[in-house]
Amino acid sequence: METTVSKEEFNREKRRKVAKPLMWLGMISIVMLFAGLTSAVIVRKGDGNWLHFEMPSMFLFSTLIIVASSLTLFFASKSASSDRASGTKLGIYATLILGLLFVFTQFEGYSQLVEMQVYFTGAKAHASGSYLYIISAAHLAHLFGGIIALFVVTFNAWKERYNSKNLLGLQVFSTYWHFLGAMWIYLYIFFRLI
Repeated sequence: METTVSKEEFNREKRRKVAKPLMWLGMISIVMLFAGLTSAVIVRKGDGNWLHFEMPSMFLFSTLIIVASSLTLFFASKSASSDRASGTKLGIYATLILGLLFVFTQFEGYSQLVEMQVYFTGAKAHASGSYLYIISAAHLAHLFGGIIALFVVTFNAWKERYNSKNLLGLQVFSTYWHFLGAMWIYLYIFFRLI
């Protein structure tokens, strides 16, 4: 007995097999980037002449916001897997708002650094401040990619495309978003300790 598979089902299965491994490869490369950057901080700090300063309070707010956005995204995913479109929309809309708020608080954190006279470049710049700017900006650049994907996910949720039979896009995005949240928490703790 032959089973026929529609072209749409075949393409969906093909995307499922490719999307998640590609996401994991991308995340591994991001981990390597930040491992290299944080290692450079440790090496540079060992050379001495390291400026110590308090982390901007806005970076703590950023951390709390990114954790909250992971919780709202988890709620959205659970709702989608239970075929609750309204819960999926609510969770994704909240995640979008929190994601944008995270970006805002990051820029406010940079403003606080300037107020503390911690500069990225120039005559008054110091390596410790420059590394904080570079590493947090690299994270923010990856987060902008996540924000773009979040707009796509938000549109798909608005069109009610996520349900128990169609979760791939939401799952791939969720993996990336939770990863970015975990990466920021690591970076925040790293700079608090360094």
